Formats: sequence, structure tokens, C-alpha cells
Amino acid sequence: MQKRILVVDDDEMNLTRTKIILKKDYDVLLANSGMDALHILNNEKVDLILLDIEMPKMNGFVTFQRIKELVGEIPVIFLTASGLENDVLSAIKLGAVNYLKKPFLPQELQRRVALEFEKQ
Repeated sequence: MQKRILVVDDDEMNLTRTKIILKKDYDVLLANSGMDALHILNNEKVDLILLDIEMPKMNGFVTFQRIKELVGEIPVIFLTASGLENDVLSAIKLGAVNYLKKPFLPQELQRRVALEFEKQ
């Protein structure tokens, strides 16, 4: 059975691009907000989450905290347009397994996702 990835980003183009990159190898679910992601996780089993940091209403850090409360430990790779060291450190402190700066190369996204699944 294919591994399932939830991609959470408020930018429709980023969601589409990420799904195109990953859909050949994985089952990809899309959420355009933190609340949408929590709703999906209430109803679906997911193996990995790609989570944007900068989103309106509920940013990636708050979303990640709520995800951990809802489903426990799940690997999260943060996607960020910001290269700010504080954002990266905050993500790692929260328990993110990795982060990727946007815009990213398709092969870099594929490599990081594959590496994470090798650990499981």
C-alpha cells in the first residue's frame, strides 16, 4: 500500500505543484489551512505531513501543536519561504523531522520524503 502524505499550504499553486511532484510514488492529500488539516486527520490515516509555516488564522506551529494533540507523534517536514533561523529552530524544537525552504527543487522534496520513509 502506498504511503499517504498530507500537504498543508494556504497557496493553491504550492499544493498543486507538491502533489504533481509526489503523486507518482505516494497517495497525496491536500489541505489549504490548519483547520482543514485537522479535519482530514480526524478521518484519515496519514504517514507524513508537509506543513507550511506561514498561513493565515492558524500558522504551521499552532497547527503542528494541534496535530500532536489529535494524533500523537507523526513525522512533519516544515515547508517555509522564510529562511529565518528562528523559524527553523522553532520547527525542530517542536519535533519536526526536517524542513525545506521554498521554492524547492522537485528532486530535493522527493529525496527528503524518501529519506523520512526509510527511517520508518
